[in-house]
Amino acid sequence: MESRSNVLGVGISPLDLPRAVETILAASSRPGFSGYVTVTGVHGVMESQRDASLMDIHNRSFLSVPDGMPMVWMGKWNGFEDMGRVYGPDLMLGITATCGPEKGHFYFGGGDGVTAKLAEKLQERFPGSRVVAQLTPPFRPLTPQEDEQLAASIRETRPHFFWVGLSTPKQERFMHAFLEKFPDLTAGWDHGMVMLGVGAAFDFHAGLVKQAPSWLQKRGLEWFFRLLMEPKRLWRRYLYNNPRFIWQIFLQMTELKKF
Repeated sequence: MESRSNVLGVGISPLDLPRAVETILAASSRPGFSGYVTVTGVHGVMESQRDASLMDIHNRSFLSVPDGMPMVWMGKWNGFEDMGRVYGPDLMLGITATCGPEKGHFYFGGGDGVTAKLAEKLQERFPGSRVVAQLTPPFRPLTPQEDEQLAASIRETRPHFFWVGLSTPKQERFMHAFLEKFPDLTAGWDHGMVMLGVGAAFDFHAGLVKQAPSWLQKRGLEWFFRLLMEPKRLWRRYLYNNPRFIWQIFLQMTELKKF
């Protein structure tokens, strides 16, 4: 595993957006490659404190990119001066903008009709992009038969990028478990497949949810904007996780606790 920034035991890949796009594009061109990318912020790190298996999923990823500014600040504190935010929605746009019809996209996740709207909006924005499939899964784990059907669809359509919009930690668990169940999924392909868990990017790019202004994002305050937009869904996440994160980071930085 490449050197990563330790944030409470979760290894964050020391990248910025251009290098993340470049690394993922290169992996998608590697014959037979399969791997998953977690887009990780405070929520994912704190969920991992309560679940060692989730921390292991992050640490076994192809990449775990720094989705939030706190991940970037901790990366710089850990000595990775060139680290920058790799915001999930921006990562999706960066990859889609860079590759043309020679690379295929598979959209998996969202609510009813979201993947169709997402495909429509992104193809309007990037006319050269190629969507090979889209699927809205049920709001429960897939059955073994549904897993097999999805694997068959992937083998038939051979996407370079498999975008997952299920929210954290559901999307991380899904990607890890699916690739573990089908380790030879891309065997014999002349290119690779990268799974990317980008959560709310589906709703943002489908035009269903408003994004925080860039000045809030740069100051690490996107969470506050999203809390104002969706208070009933997100208040527990932010008002519980954020203070605990600050305390745990204090313990790590003062070396009062090892992670």
